[in-house]
Parts: sequence; structure tokens; C-alpha cells
Amino acid sequence: MTAETTASAESAFPRFVSVLGSTGSVGTQTVDLLLADRERFAVRALVAGRNAELLARQAIALQAEYAVVADERAYPALRAALAGTGIEAAAGAHAVVNAAALPADWTMAAITGAAGLASTLAAIQRGAYIGLANKEALVCAGDVMLRAVRDAGATLLPVDSEHNAIFQSLADGNRGAVEKIVLTASGGPFRTASLEEMAAATVEMALRHPIWSMGAKISIDSATMMNKGLEVIEAARLFSLSDAAIEVLVHPQSVIHGMVHYQDGSVLAQLGSPDMRVPIAHCLAWPRRIATASPRLDLAQVARLEFFAPDTVRFPALRLAREALQAGGGTPTILNAANEVAVDAFLKRRIGFLDIVATVDRVLQRLGTPPAASLEDVMDLDTAGRQAALQYVGAAAA
Repeated sequence: MTAETTASAESAFPRFVSVLGSTGSVGTQTVDLLLADRERFAVRALVAGRNAELLARQAIALQAEYAVVADERAYPALRAALAGTGIEAAAGAHAVVNAAALPADWTMAAITGAAGLASTLAAIQRGAYIGLANKEALVCAGDVMLRAVRDAGATLLPVDSEHNAIFQSLADGNRGAVEKIVLTASGGPFRTASLEEMAAATVEMALRHPIWSMGAKISIDSATMMNKGLEVIEAARLFSLSDAAIEVLVHPQSVIHGMVHYQDGSVLAQLGSPDMRVPIAHCLAWPRRIATASPRLDLAQVARLEFFAPDTVRFPALRLAREALQAGGGTPTILNAANEVAVDAFLKRRIGFLDIVATVDRVLQRLGTPPAASLEDVMDLDTAGRQAALQYVGAAAA
């Protein structure tokens, strides 16, 4: 089952939950929602990258059965923090995948980047509900992941605010009557900036998102609009749409998160305050709904809603992502890998802001459009994309 699954698939509460990436931005907000509704949710496993201290606090507060840290160097701290609690601690890449494969009704897949592919696939193969916050799962390994979804009878529930908005706007089931969907973008901190101003942008400026509070990597992706490009690829996979049926509009107020245009001329939109707790809660309880403490939308206070076509000259990342989607095969995998390396280099002040997308472009031209039929193929292409990007980053930083 995919996001087209109807409410007839409703499961009973309490719901057993695992959170992959519990100490990240989406993960911590998921944990907050779980803490606020303990009667409906029981926690099977929490997985983090290296923040053993926060992971231990979360596991104790939620009475989780397992707590796993990917970085084995953090294991002694995690084990010490959980001593005497009865919570089982583990570490390493295999432990992360094993935690994802544990029996659970619902799993939040929120490990950022290609690092989350194996664990997301393991959760999918278990055949339960998957709250998909790791967009790279469908960008890098779309065919592999969707094939696993079909084989296991799993249900993908999109957590990204834009894809969740489309999911909600498709709730009447009239998929065959859709003309196109619209993903909205805030425009990021450089929406009105010139190329000269962006060339001189600092890390601090790029991280200063005008609307959303997010992690560093996704904040930079928003600033380059690569995030929106990745979302176009994810939407194509998630909703079985062509590139031509996916429009992007810059919407600075970030009130409308997504729209669906139907063939009768109707346009259905999902509106809400820019708060990730809303789409997380929608997926966490789907097909029911649960209360959140999110700010309520006041349209009178918002007063106006604006929309603009994206500028692909100043923001070429969106064009590159669409070209990667059209090329197919392993091209989106290479796009994502090169982008992750370039963003990391920018955050470490080794390259300039405009060098991020320039690096991705050069890597795509160099590696072409190879096939990606298996997870092994995907991981090999991910490695190749990273290695090529590192060479260009090194040359730019020299």
C-alpha cells in the first residue's frame, strides 16, 4: 500500500511505535507528541546518530524497550545512562537496521540522508505503517523502496509538510481525476537576493530560514531550493505522477502547504501554521487525528497569500532535480549524494554558497545516467557521487 491507501486500513490503539532518528528535528517533535499521548502509543525502539545523552532521556521518558545509537563510540555513554532501567542498549549500523525490523505498528523514518536507506527499507519490509520523513529513501532508491512496499503490503505516510498536504487533499480518493499537484516553497532566506549577494552569503545567513525551524542540512537545502527539487522527485514516486504534473510555487507566507488541481476545475488545498507537529501528528494517528499544541491558523492575521513562479536562474537546483527525475535510473541518487557532500562542505566553510549547486551540476555531468536496480546499486552510486563531489569540493577549496 502507498499513500493512496484509504481510511479502511485503520488500526487499533494502543499503537506500537519506533522512531528512527529520534534526536533530530522531526524525531524530537515526534517524541514530544508521543509523550503527550501516552495512552495511545507504546514505544518499541528509539534510534539516534550519536547523541547518547538525549537518546537516553527520551528512552527513559517513553519507557522504550530498545535504544540504539549508530555511532559505536557513543555506546558506553548510552549504556551507562540506561543502566538499571531495563531498556536494552545497542550500537552500530547493524543494530540500527535490527531496531527498524522489530515488530511495530508504525515507524517514523527520520534518519537524514542516504544513511537512512537501509533502516527505512528494513521497516518497510516489516509491512507496517511508515511515517516517511527521510525523503532520500524515495529520491535515491525509489524503485527499490516502492517495490518493497508492494511486496510487504506496507503503507507509506508522507511526513514532509508539502507531501502530507497533497496526501490530505487526495483523501476523497479521486486520484484518476487529478490534473496536477502544487508543492509550495517559502523561497528561503535568499528569495529576493541577487546572485552577487548569494555568492557572498555566509553559513549564518543561509541557516536563517524566515519561516521554518529545521536542522542545518535541510535549512541549506531550502536556501538553495534543492529541498524543493528533492520533493519534486519524492512526489513523483509517492503519488505516481510525471514531472509535468508537479508544479512548484514560491509562497512566502507558508500557509498553504500543497494543492491538488482536479479536472473539473476544483483546487483542494491543505492550510496550516508552519509547524511540523501537524503533519507528524497526522501520520502518527492516521487514519484518525490527534490533538497538537500547534499554533492555530488565523487567516485574518495573515491577511494576504502570495505566489510566485520559482526563478531557476538564481536557483538552478530545482532545474537539476527535474532533469535528474526525467533521466531516471541512478541519476537522482547521484544528485542527492553530491548535494550532501557539497552542503557539508559549505557548512564547514570550505566552499561558497553558489558552489553547492555548481558542484552537484558537475558531478551529474561527469557520472551520467547509470541504472539502479537494487539497494546495492544505489549504495555504489551514492559512493561514486560522493567521491566525485569530494574531488570538486577539494579543488574549489584549494
